[in-house]
Amino acid sequence: MIAALAAASLTSFGQSQSFKLGKWTEIQNAVLQELNRSYVDTLPVDRIERAAIDAMLDALDPYTVYIPDEEREDLQMMLNKSYGGIGAIIYKPEKDGNVIINEPYKDSPAYRNGLVCGDEIMEIDGVSVIGLTASESSDRMKGKPGTQVVFKVKKVRGGEIVEVPITRERIHLPDVEYAGMLDETTGYIYQSGFTEKVSAEVREAVLRLKGQGMKRLVFDLRGNGGGLLTEAVNIVSLFVPKGSVVVTSKGNNDKEMVLKTTSEPIDTEMPLIVLVDSGSASASEIVSGALQDYDRATIMGKRTYGKGLVQSIRPLPYNGQMKVTTAKYYTPSGRCVQAIDYSHRNEDGSVGHIPDSLTTEFKTAHGRSVRDGGGITPDVVIPAHEYSKLTFSLVYAGIIEQYALKYVREHESIPAVEYFHFSDSDYADFVEYAKTREFDYRSEARTYFDQMRKQLDKDGLAESMKPELDALQKALEMDKATFLGLKKSEIIPLIEEEIAVRYWYQEAGIQVRLRYDEQLKAALKADMISY
Repeated sequence: MIAALAAASLTSFGQSQSFKLGKWTEIQNAVLQELNRSYVDTLPVDRIERAAIDAMLDALDPYTVYIPDEEREDLQMMLNKSYGGIGAIIYKPEKDGNVIINEPYKDSPAYRNGLVCGDEIMEIDGVSVIGLTASESSDRMKGKPGTQVVFKVKKVRGGEIVEVPITRERIHLPDVEYAGMLDETTGYIYQSGFTEKVSAEVREAVLRLKGQGMKRLVFDLRGNGGGLLTEAVNIVSLFVPKGSVVVTSKGNNDKEMVLKTTSEPIDTEMPLIVLVDSGSASASEIVSGALQDYDRATIMGKRTYGKGLVQSIRPLPYNGQMKVTTAKYYTPSGRCVQAIDYSHRNEDGSVGHIPDSLTTEFKTAHGRSVRDGGGITPDVVIPAHEYSKLTFSLVYAGIIEQYALKYVREHESIPAVEYFHFSDSDYADFVEYAKTREFDYRSEARTYFDQMRKQLDKDGLAESMKPELDALQKALEMDKATFLGLKKSEIIPLIEEEIAVRYWYQEAGIQVRLRYDEQLKAALKADMISY
C-alpha cells in the first residue's frame, strides 16, 4: 500500500512538472510571437533570447551555463586547455599600437620561429593591427591547426622588420606547470587544473621525482579551480589502494554513482603534503578530501572554496551545448563540501564562518573528526601572505608587467633563474619608472581615511573637524617613491617572476615564486615537527 502511494505521488509530481514546463514554454513562445508582430522596432531576437537563457540559468546556480556553437573553442579551452594558435601570450597596451609578444610558450610554434618577448607584431596576414583590440588581434592569430598565418614583425633586438610565417598547431597548456626537487628528499608538484590526461602528467612527474630521490611529496593545489571528475579519481589512485572509494555523486531522485580507484597505486606510504587555499575548488577538493579522509596526506594551507557540485555537458540544437549541474559529490567519509550558501562569499571567494551547529561531523579512516558545510578545512591551517593595496595597484594597473617589457628591451640576457636576483640599483630603476605611471598608490589607511572624510562631509561634520582631519591627512600622505621603498621586499619577488618567465619561460616564474613562498616553508617546517 505504501509503495503504491509513493508511486502515485511520484507520477503526480512528474505530471505536475511536465504541465508547468509546457505552460511556460507556451507562454514564452506567445510573448515572442506577439513581440514579433507588435513591437515598435525590429526585434533583436538573438540578443533577447540569449539574455533570457542566461537569466534563466543564472537563477539556478553559478555553474549551469549555455555555450553556443561560436563559443565552442572556449569550451575546449576549459575542458583540455587547448586551442589552435601559435603559442604566445600577447600584450596590446594601446588600440592604435602594435601587438607585443609578452610570453612565448617554450617549444611552441612562436618559440621555434624565433619570436621572443618584446617583438612587435605590426600586421597579421597583411592586415595592420592598428585599430584592433587585444582580443581581436588574438582571434586573428588563432585558427585551425595546420593553417598558416604570416606576421610582419619588428624585432626587439635591432629593430629590423621581418616577415614571419608560422603554421598553427594545437596548443596544449599543461596542468602540471612545475615538478622538481625542493631539496635532496622533498619533491614538489604544482598542478593548476584538472583537464584531460593531467593524471598521466602527475603520474609521470611522481615517478621521475622518485627516481631523483624523493622521499616525501608536496602536492600544490593552491588556486586550482578544478575540472574533470575522472582525472581527480585517477590522481587519488596514485596514492591509495586499488578499489578505494574516491567520490560518490548523487543526482535526481537520489541516483547514486560511486567512483573507485581502478589501477594499482605508485606509493601508499610516502608522506604527502597537499597545499590548498580558497581558490582550490571542485576536483581539487575531491583529491584533498579523499586523501584527508583516508589519512593519506596532511592537508595544509587555507580552507578550500566549497564547490561540491558536478557538471555535465549536454548537447543542444544548432551545435550548442549546456554545462549543467547534475549532482552533488561526497568524499569517502560522506562529506559534501558544497558551501551552505554559495551566493554569499568573502571578497577572495572563500567561505565565511560556518557555525558547527549548521554542519555535520564525519570520521576519517583513523577516527579523526572532519566536518562538512563548506570546503575542506586543512589539518594544519597556514595563513597566506596578504599583499598591500599598493602591490595590488601595481599589478592591476600593469605597472610590473610593463616594466618587465622595458627591462627585456634593455637587457639581452639574464643569469640562469637560480642566480637571477633583482638588485638595489634595479629596484631604484623600477621606482623611477613607476613614478611616471598612473596608479593608485594610496595606503590602505589613506583609502579608508578618504572614505571617512567623504562620509563626514555628507553628514555635515567635516568642517567642524577640519583641523584634526587635515593633520591626520598630512600624517598619512606619502609620495610614490617613499611608499614603493617601504614595500620593496614585497614587490621585488613579483618583478623577478615577471622578468624570469620572459627569458626562461613559464617554469622559471614558478621557481622564483617558490624562492619566496612563506606558506610553503611553513608547511615544510610543520611537517618536520609532526615526525
